[in-house]
Amino acid sequence: MSYEEKGASVHTLNATNIVAFLADIFERRGGEEYLGEPVTMAEHMLQGATLAESQGKSETLIVAALLHDIGHFTSEFGTFSMDDTQDRYHEEAGAKILEEFFPPLVTDCVRYHVAAKRYLCATNPEYFNELSQASVHSLNLQGGAMSEAEVMEFEKQPNLIDIVAVRYLDDAGKSATMHTPGFSHFAPMVQRVVDQHCAG
Repeated sequence: MSYEEKGASVHTLNATNIVAFLADIFERRGGEEYLGEPVTMAEHMLQGATLAESQGKSETLIVAALLHDIGHFTSEFGTFSMDDTQDRYHEEAGAKILEEFFPPLVTDCVRYHVAAKRYLCATNPEYFNELSQASVHSLNLQGGAMSEAEVMEFEKQPNLIDIVAVRYLDDAGKSATMHTPGFSHFAPMVQRVVDQHCAG
């Protein structure tokens, strides 16, 4: 029985059940295909978090990497497909689910990780060449590289450095051979980030 079938939904979330809600999503839907990449949705997000942890990033940034694509599951618009002809705005859907329970650093990384791809394509000529075919496809739906004016505006983001860091982790988390721990490994960390934010 899923977490929602037990009576929980986005309308009944609180600081004590949000982590269980997220764990349930990973369990039930984590095996879904990730945008034509050689990894599942769960593998992709767990790889980002594992890389962040191995690099000694803060717990908040590790959690941001873990949850950056959660909107693919929570969005009423559904999951991205290589057949899509318009953007589904999963980043905004994910941020809206998380913003009540997580600090701005986490929700900013979720909300702006797509914008960060567009930003890097505009400011780093080599970045575009490293993108996967699926990522290039989604980039085209998301507006392509930023204009000069958009770059200047995006650089005002207070969490710019961390948003870009999560973007690089996002791009790196697409290995068909990388082994990671499951969501349960990160769950206590996620709860600590929630507790710290909600206590403030």
